[in-house]
Formats: sequence, structure tokens, C-alpha cells
Amino acid sequence: MELEEGASPVEERILLAIHVIRGQNVILDADLAELYGVETKRLNEQVRRNAKRFPPDFVFQLSSDESERLRSHSATSSWGGRRYPPYAFTEHGALMAANVLASERAVEMSVLIVRAFVALRRALAGHEELSRKLDALEARYDRQFRVVFDAIRQLMAPPAPARRPIGFTPPEGPTHAL
Repeated sequence: MELEEGASPVEERILLAIHVIRGQNVILDADLAELYGVETKRLNEQVRRNAKRFPPDFVFQLSSDESERLRSHSATSSWGGRRYPPYAFTEHGALMAANVLASERAVEMSVLIVRAFVALRRALAGHEELSRKLDALEARYDRQFRVVFDAIRQLMAPPAPARRPIGFTPPEGPTHAL
């Protein structure tokens, strides 16, 4: 996603921390903890202590395979050496994490994080709208070109034969013998 002109370094950092995993926009626990000014261990501890506030559509743990793929896409690992795969927080999970941490910085950062998710949604919606318009144009022009191609095929087809017999046929009427 392109960053908006005039975005602050913090806003840029948030946008760069958003990943698409399992078809959802998420922020990993280490990135969220850094933004909220707490240790990743403390963030995850609060999530475990308040498990009822974090259903699977708010936070989920990456599989080992997902974690490895994500690490291989990044030049450096933002979550360092860990025993367990990271947790991924959706927009709602990030907001709930700010609530359970209840620090001033977490509250301030959660507003910026929500704005970043909203900006990302807007950008994706614009892309989807453009894609729909392109599909409509393509369908319309395909129909128009089908007519052109049908006309060209008709011109390329050999002419229908005239119904006259091939070869020598004697003229009708009396024949003279020699």
C-alpha cells in the first residue's frame, strides 16, 4: 500500500507492520507490543489472562509454517528468536489489547492503528472498485469483438458452391450420329 503524503513516521511504521495473513489484515504481537511500549511477553500475557476478550476473529496464533513463510519474506525478523509462533491481531484485537493494557501510550497508539486499518480498507476498496469496472469493460468489449470476429470468419469462409454440375454434360436435345 502506498503511504499517504505527509504521513508521520509512526503512521508509516504502523502501515508497514500490517500484514495479510489468512485473508485478514493483522499486526504481529511484537510489532503491536513495540507500538504500545510494552514487552511482547507482557502483551501476550494480558491476552491469555483476558482470553474471553480475544476471540479467534480478534487474535490468532500463526502456524509454524505461516511464521516461517513470513520470516522468509522479511529481511530481518521483527519478533526475534522465539519458542512459539507469533500472535496476529486484527484491527479489533489491536484495539482490545490497548484496552486491557490500559496505558496512556496504548490508548494513543490504538487510535493511530485503527486509522491505519481504515486507510488500508479504503485503498483496497478503491482497488476492488477499479477491478469491477475493468471486468465490466472487458465483458462489454468481448461481446463487441465477438461480432467483429464472426464477421471476419464469414469473410474468410470459402464461397458456397454454385449448384452446377462438374465435368462434361451433353447438351439436351437430339443428338446426331455420324
